Amino acid sequence: MEKKYLFESTSFLRVILLLSLFVILLIGGFTYRHIANLKDSTEVVVKTYKVNVELEHIVSYLRDAESGYRNYIATKDTLYLKPYLNASEKVNSSFLKLKGLIKENSQQQENLKVLNILTDSLFSNFYKSNVFVKNNETNTEAFRTLYFKEKIIIDSIRRQSNTMFDLENKLLNIRQEKYQSDSQFTPLFFYSVLLVTLILIIIAYNKISIDLKHIKAKNDQLLIFKEATNQSEIIGKHGNWIWHIESNIFAYSDNLYRLLGEEPQSFEATFDNFLKFVHPEDMEKFSKDLDKMIKVEELPITNYRIIQKNGSIKYLKTYAKSFYSVNGQKRLIGNTSDVTYEIEGILTLEEHNLKLERNNKELSAFNYAASHDLQEPLRKIQTFISRLEEKEGNKFSDSGRQYLDRIKSAATRMRLLIDDLLQFSRTNKPDKEFISSDLNTLFENAKQDMAEIILEKKAQITGDTLPIATVIVFQIQQLFSNLLSNSLKYSREETVPIIKINYSKVKADEEPDLIKASKSLYHKITFTDNGIGFEQKYTDQIFQLFSRLHNKKEYSGTGVGLSICKKIVDNHQGYIFAKGEINIGATFIIYLPVS
Repeated sequence: MEKKYLFESTSFLRVILLLSLFVILLIGGFTYRHIANLKDSTEVVVKTYKVNVELEHIVSYLRDAESGYRNYIATKDTLYLKPYLNASEKVNSSFLKLKGLIKENSQQQENLKVLNILTDSLFSNFYKSNVFVKNNETNTEAFRTLYFKEKIIIDSIRRQSNTMFDLENKLLNIRQEKYQSDSQFTPLFFYSVLLVTLILIIIAYNKISIDLKHIKAKNDQLLIFKEATNQSEIIGKHGNWIWHIESNIFAYSDNLYRLLGEEPQSFEATFDNFLKFVHPEDMEKFSKDLDKMIKVEELPITNYRIIQKNGSIKYLKTYAKSFYSVNGQKRLIGNTSDVTYEIEGILTLEEHNLKLERNNKELSAFNYAASHDLQEPLRKIQTFISRLEEKEGNKFSDSGRQYLDRIKSAATRMRLLIDDLLQFSRTNKPDKEFISSDLNTLFENAKQDMAEIILEKKAQITGDTLPIATVIVFQIQQLFSNLLSNSLKYSREETVPIIKINYSKVKADEEPDLIKASKSLYHKITFTDNGIGFEQKYTDQIFQLFSRLHNKKEYSGTGVGLSICKKIVDNHQGYIFAKGEINIGATFIIYLPVS
């Protein structure tokens, strides 16, 4: 699996974009906060200015009132009372404005209350001293006390105003320091945040650029794959289609049109348009198969015929499987192949098999007739030869006697050939029953069949104990008989035949001769003799039908015996091999599968 680093993933790009959006929102938040602080600071400055102005107004109004009142005392001119009379209304107006400006400052509200009391005290003192002025009692001790008290109240008002001035300016300085601190920090913070944002955007841009290159490369690969798929469809004679079930929309590949004998995308891809090509005899079956598409996840392989516009009939095979898209919509993707050559090949093969079966039956009948029907005239020939030899034998000339012996020998060989053909024909019969049998018993039965020639040649036969195996009984006994007969027949003159039989159970992968074996375990039976042997180059030839390595005058035989052995071993899905050396002997190795 290809290793994928974090910065190469799409999730990493999403994280960067989200971080960038967060930073932008953060900058917006701080900007809003900074503007709000600036607005608050501006409002504080304006409010402080207004408070100071109103305080100045109060002090100024009271000074004017005091100055006018003193001039009135000195001149007794009522014109000087005008500032005094207007001051009360103006001072009250300023007090109302101050209450609104300092409503959020409890300390200033307390200071304003004190200032209000002092102001009221001042006007009360003006009112009391005015009585003395009207009565011309300004030289009395009581008037001087009130006049002195007026000065004290004015000084107290002035001090209280200064206290409120100082407190307001102090608050203003504190807020200005905070604003200046924020003003100094904000540019640095904005620059840092913008720098980080720029870095993130550069990283995101780089990632997007890399992704675009990868997407372009993938698109190139997809184009190559698409073209390769088109070529594969053309070569493989198949086409693809997709059915969007919910929207009932079909999509056909170009080669599917070609399978129908049409140009790519030459008609609208719909179910009804496709049905126009289906063979009428296959229409019902084809429709039923397609009805199963929506109900089942997979559509079994369905075969049907189509008729192209030029009249050609093609055999098609279709397979489909459903799947769900990322948005949950069900779709069916299918593959349609042109199997015309396969179907025609199968039909041709079936026809050939039928012909071969008929030929085999005819050959079997001919073989049976030839083998059995020839025996009757052959028996008559042998009988007449025997009678002719008994009754007229002494009347033959030497050449006549020689001709008679040749006729007799030919008839005997004909008898052997017919018997061997019958045996070979039996090995080809289909009714072969496999039975679990003791091979030692079958081998003893074969020895009994050959008992006369064994005694005649004084042959020595030794061997290992053979296993119990599942075999066709009469064929395995025939196999043993033929191998014994072969060893006895081709023994050397004036040499006692020695035949050894060895057995072992072997694994196929441990035997050099069993490279292409289909089973894993085999019974290995080896026949070894000390006869005339044969050249190793003839090892395959000796198993061929009617094949002989020796002159028929030297050794009797028809060339069928070993062919029968090969056929019997083949019937048991086994193997037989032969090895020989001239005047040393022959070895036959048999492998029978362990069932």
